[in-house]
Amino acid sequence: MPNPHPKHERTFVLIKPDGVQRGLVGEVIRRFERTGLKLVHISLTVLDEKRIWDHYGKDDAWFLKKGTGIVANRTEAGLPIEKEAIDYGKDIIGTNAKFMMSGPVIMMVWEGNQAVAVVKKLVGGTEPSTSDVGTIRGDFTIDSYAISAVDDRAVRNLVHCSDAPAEAEREIKLWLGDTGILEYRLVGEQILYDVNLDGILE
Repeated sequence: MPNPHPKHERTFVLIKPDGVQRGLVGEVIRRFERTGLKLVHISLTVLDEKRIWDHYGKDDAWFLKKGTGIVANRTEAGLPIEKEAIDYGKDIIGTNAKFMMSGPVIMMVWEGNQAVAVVKKLVGGTEPSTSDVGTIRGDFTIDSYAISAVDDRAVRNLVHCSDAPAEAEREIKLWLGDTGILEYRLVGEQILYDVNLDGILE
């Protein structure tokens, strides 16, 4: 099967419960639309815990590595070690799952050339307090790893987006299966992709 045209690359996006509750859905969509990306799926839903764990897809080696780091940080800070390192690692996903199930989310799939990279650039770095000005996370929230660690909760960074095209395919399959993607043509795609721009001057 031939490789699909680059203009059909897709990425998976979730507007997290904090983004929905703060009324930022329209702003997030507006930023993606202005690039020329095409929205091919959107739904409002509440996520279930099992698929959240599947979504993050971490194994025991990852949990142990992260948990070992947490144990080292707690030891350095003079805090008690109350569980095994692997359990501290699992708590990272556990707190994320609790946050992601706390309210409705907006689930979206966007399509277009370099969709994954474009969306990542617009969303910004994972930690809002260090995200660049002009990004969604940099402009609309001030949360940080430091305060979320003190409060023993997930960082509230408004949006999830896929890190790579292969990850986007996996996430779309996980959350939507083989259905839910709408095939249609945007008029604006002509100016973005048509080779000869036929038909603009009539």
